[in-house]
Amino acid sequence: MTRHFLTTADWSREELQALLDDAVALKANPLQSRLGGKSIALVFFNPSLRTRTSFDLGMHQLGGHAIVLQPGAGAWPIEFEDGVVMDGKPEEHVAEAARVLSRYCDAIAVRAFPKFEDWSVDREDHVIRQFARWATVPVINMETITHPCQEMALMMAIQERLGKPDRKKFVLTWTYHPRPLNTAVANSAALISTKFGMDVTLLCPNKDYLLDPRYMDLAAQYAQEQGGSFTVTHDIEEAYTGADVVYAKSWGALPYFGNWDAEKPIRDAHKHFIVDEAKMAMTNDGLFSHCLPMRRNVKATDGVTDSPNSLVIEEAENRLHVQKALMSAII
Repeated sequence: MTRHFLTTADWSREELQALLDDAVALKANPLQSRLGGKSIALVFFNPSLRTRTSFDLGMHQLGGHAIVLQPGAGAWPIEFEDGVVMDGKPEEHVAEAARVLSRYCDAIAVRAFPKFEDWSVDREDHVIRQFARWATVPVINMETITHPCQEMALMMAIQERLGKPDRKKFVLTWTYHPRPLNTAVANSAALISTKFGMDVTLLCPNKDYLLDPRYMDLAAQYAQEQGGSFTVTHDIEEAYTGADVVYAKSWGALPYFGNWDAEKPIRDAHKHFIVDEAKMAMTNDGLFSHCLPMRRNVKATDGVTDSPNSLVIEEAENRLHVQKALMSAII
């Protein structure tokens, strides 16, 4: 049966650790011929720097080939609804696109952000799930409403610095951004940190910035299963005190989804959630990271970002290694 990588919720801790262990081996010995003669289609509906580079280069380093496609800009626009009369902009349906790419390539990877209009629609992750429905080869999530490759790179970086992550205090902190952003990385950070037994604190301005109940519930479940904990606080000092890892991310408040003008004053009032030296001084000599791209001195200060305890570059590099392990495993 075809094994997709749409979310780490579909994979056990043991399976994910096996990928991380292989990523460590690939980091030490990057040029291999594991995927000689194999190919992957990288389908981008949204921009990318790290994701495109690391997947393309990763397949090359394993002896395979990557095809980069941008529907609507160099590739035909794609329709995703069933039973639709296609008299609008899309020229072809995902039912054909996914099956044809499956005949050409050994895997398909998809990057498709939410439309930010209606969370009840976006939370269904329709685009990538339609690809997975119609494809006959493995489908990989390059970021939709979760970002599983990013969370794997984060966990690899944590293990490189801290060893076994169980019972280490992990703070997932909301930070200000001038516009509302996707919750994908926050969702994924909550999933991976709890699945690997960490004591996780979600820090956000108020209850409006809680994550979708699907991810809150999974985080609580994983914490219970793995002997860790999952708590929520709106108190900055409580969150940072004794933290081993601080992970920063901006995201929009779900109750205001599609009504961002109303959310903006709330967001603007919490610029003090920036990760700075004073907050990091409350931690247990804590590590800091962010998925990138990151607005310096808005989300985190230069001093924090460039400190010896910063993992931002290691995490970004590890995207290459974990994705090579992933492609090796599922292709």
